[in-house]
Amino acid sequence: MQDSDPLTPPPGQPCGIVRSVRGAVVDVVFDGVELPQVNSALLVMWDRPTPLILEVHSHLDLTTVRAVAFQSTAGLSRGVPVRATGAPVKVPVGEAVLGRLLDVVGNTQDNGPALPADTPRRSIHANPPSLGAQTRTTEIFETGIKVIDLLTPLAQGGKAAMFGGAGVGKTVLVMELIRAMVEKYEGISVFAGVGERSREGHDLLTEMQGSGVLERTVLVYGQMNEPPGARWRAPHTALTISEYFRDQKHRNVLLLMDNVFRFVQAGAEVSSLLGRLPSRVGYQPTLASEVAHLQERIASVAGSAVTAIQAVYVPADDFTDPAVTTISSHMDCVIVLSRAQAAEGFYPAIDPLGSSSILLDPLVVGDEHYRIAEAVRQALARFRELTDIISLLGVEELGAADRLIVKRARRLQRFLTQPFMVTEAFTGTPGASVALTDTLAGCRAILDGVTDDWSESSLYMVGTLADAEAKEARAKRRAAAPEAEEAAP
Repeated sequence: MQDSDPLTPPPGQPCGIVRSVRGAVVDVVFDGVELPQVNSALLVMWDRPTPLILEVHSHLDLTTVRAVAFQSTAGLSRGVPVRATGAPVKVPVGEAVLGRLLDVVGNTQDNGPALPADTPRRSIHANPPSLGAQTRTTEIFETGIKVIDLLTPLAQGGKAAMFGGAGVGKTVLVMELIRAMVEKYEGISVFAGVGERSREGHDLLTEMQGSGVLERTVLVYGQMNEPPGARWRAPHTALTISEYFRDQKHRNVLLLMDNVFRFVQAGAEVSSLLGRLPSRVGYQPTLASEVAHLQERIASVAGSAVTAIQAVYVPADDFTDPAVTTISSHMDCVIVLSRAQAAEGFYPAIDPLGSSSILLDPLVVGDEHYRIAEAVRQALARFRELTDIISLLGVEELGAADRLIVKRARRLQRFLTQPFMVTEAFTGTPGASVALTDTLAGCRAILDGVTDDWSESSLYMVGTLADAEAKEARAKRRAAAPEAEEAAP
């Protein structure tokens, strides 16, 4: 039996009227009838062509509820009738939504055909699986991105977050992960665009259509120009779709969210409109519980996993911000994007020393991977310590051992850069996806001194060490050609 359309309330449900409107928060009076339950949906019976759905947030008194709007309330006036639906907001799930772009209440937004009438629907509110039902795995989830696979490996069924300020490449990295992973990933992908620009959503849709991966992907958007209620609940809609494929279809799901900070920001806007006193740095007092309610639903059960990769905006590059620290506490893998790395042209601009993963353990990744990763970290850490001395006195004033470390660390920095497929149109450089074995072999060779005589530029923006070797050979041939011409009589 399929759930009914949420826009047609069943008969016999109570009817109220709008008492006040404050932006996205609406107070509704139900006089003489039982109040709708918290988190249930209300439908505003106004004369506009677009429906207006509210979600009950709290009971103010015996006759009044306070609700959050999922669409714009512009033009809504007092006295407009409101019909209770008797159920939470339910969104379409299943095979029918694959390849489609949905909004927070499940309406299609891609100018495509309407969803079939028998499409199953699920409530956007659900409890996480019990602790006994959850499973953990140490299977590595290869991304093809060298610095991530080497230093911050992802877990199948784990949660990873990319933290970075404005303009350091979070969205580009997410798009590259989608492209690199979905093509070789046997599962379903669900993308939640939370509070992002319409342009980014259009770019992502076009990119997916061009790469042929859209038919196994669901896009859910609560964009920047939408009310805070839509941005606040969009991740829950994406999670509901993910949970259906995990629990009912027993398929692995790759869940990507961009940007989780906008979810927190929308919650702060709603909290302010609800009249709550702000907490630290102006955030909502329920910050920790809201983030936990979202993140704890991202879990794996026997036979199927939800792997989450989330982009997190860091306001003013302040990594001590309460939203950033609250989100990071739920993560297995923390990837920090550095503005200093981006300024030097090292893309992806991942800070190799600030990023971490609980899977970087010899019992999980093996002794060789762990040994190489630690050696790379030590070389880069020593180079960072010596940066001030080098800028003041020059590298010639260092001891022989430190000069060797600096030489190899600079080559490691450049080898860990990588051209992306999604940026080919802008850079003209073909993108590269690198297997973990090739990444380990390249780093081992650099640490062993194989590339000491190579030009640093030969290791910059290449895939494997073989690509760098070919680039070095081409550079030597070009350098030799003018010399040969000058030597000729």
